Amino acid sequence: MTEASSAHSARRPHRRRDLIGLAALFTAVAMAGTLAPGAAGPVLLCCAAVALLVTTGYYAWRSRRHENAPPPTDTGATAPSPAGPAPRAAGQETTLWRMRTTVRDEPGSLAVLCTALAGQRVDILSLQTHPLSDGTVDEFLLRAPATLQSAELTGAVSGAGGTHCWLERADTHDLVDAPTRMLGMATRTALDSAELPLALRQLLGRCTIHSVPARSLHGRPLAEQVPTEGVLEEHRMKFRDSSGGSLTIERPQLPFTPTEFARVRALVDLDARLGQRVPPRRDVLTLPEGNEITIRRADTSDLTAAREMHERCSPQTLALRYHGPVGDADRYLDHLLSPRYGRTLAVETASGRLVALGHLLWDGDETEIALLVEDAWQQRGIGAELLRRLAAMAAETGCTSVYAITQASNTGMVAAMRGLGLPLDYQIEEGTLVITARPASLSARRAPRETVRIQEIQDASGRR
Repeated sequence: MTEASSAHSARRPHRRRDLIGLAALFTAVAMAGTLAPGAAGPVLLCCAAVALLVTTGYYAWRSRRHENAPPPTDTGATAPSPAGPAPRAAGQETTLWRMRTTVRDEPGSLAVLCTALAGQRVDILSLQTHPLSDGTVDEFLLRAPATLQSAELTGAVSGAGGTHCWLERADTHDLVDAPTRMLGMATRTALDSAELPLALRQLLGRCTIHSVPARSLHGRPLAEQVPTEGVLEEHRMKFRDSSGGSLTIERPQLPFTPTEFARVRALVDLDARLGQRVPPRRDVLTLPEGNEITIRRADTSDLTAAREMHERCSPQTLALRYHGPVGDADRYLDHLLSPRYGRTLAVETASGRLVALGHLLWDGDETEIALLVEDAWQQRGIGAELLRRLAAMAAETGCTSVYAITQASNTGMVAAMRGLGLPLDYQIEEGTLVITARPASLSARRAPRETVRIQEIQDASGRR
């Protein structure tokens, strides 16, 4: 509607009132001439006109007052609900929680649980459902007031019908939704065979992963025969390894769900289909004496070169590394170089000769770190550089601690561990020294730019 039409519509009531007033005036004149002819007629006519003017003026005043009055307020639409939770104050500290609970598979059971959380001023950031045969496991990512204790939170959930409640602190990495997390894990697994155990830990939380080879060093069968589709138990999952071994995942504190089993099986199948793979990155470093060395990831394709390095190492060097008979050293290499059990860094000279190996091994829910440097290349800083890089890898993968097993007389390994600048714990039993470091706060540091060149090299043969 235009302004002209609005004004025209607004003037219509005033014109009607004017017409009514004129009609009343003519009626009064006619009645005055009829009822009181003669001298009394003009008097009655004047009195009627005055009464008509007063009435019209009063009516106009009432109309203007009504038009200028403010609109009525609908209090019912804006009044706060007395049953709703009190709003959280701006800037109040909060805490992220991951929570799991089992609810009845009935309409409205989840709504009751969400209402109970709202009553504690808890925001539900994400929700995943894991259907079971006799209920549903709901996994929440919650943002709660920092003053809310875990016992209060679990108490509210239990009071709303939730059972088998499990709660742990979360961080900002958990804010990613489930499909995005799964795609990220699949990408990591596709690029690097050693990422599978780390992706499984990220997916399942605190758990222990055991990779069992098909046979022992002496040829004795080790791994049990696992069906192709895998095995799901309450606190254990088992899968067949592509190399003939087995992969066992245990989580005593929280039962596994069929949904988790399906996700893990998808990652394991992806890893098996892609085969062994390591990133092709190579770092070229210049040693203080001017020699150039290359540090790269190693795998089982380096088995022959690693055995040749063993032949050039002294029995004492091999004994310090493997803590056992020197004749068994070669038997460990196939296991150590497999990306399935960890990450291995290799150091080679400009001519391509392998002179050092550094291992980061997934040992259940712990991580072992180990070094072997050929005798002729010791005391040049190679071991310290490998150790620093392995510790940085452990920190990047979320490992809270790494341990090294050596002999108390191995001063070189002790000095290299101390050179990390990390808190260290020492345990000595019958000449065996276990050094534990906590690399969580370690930031990956690069060597000076003039001594390091990062190269992305992959020759035509595909050897990395």
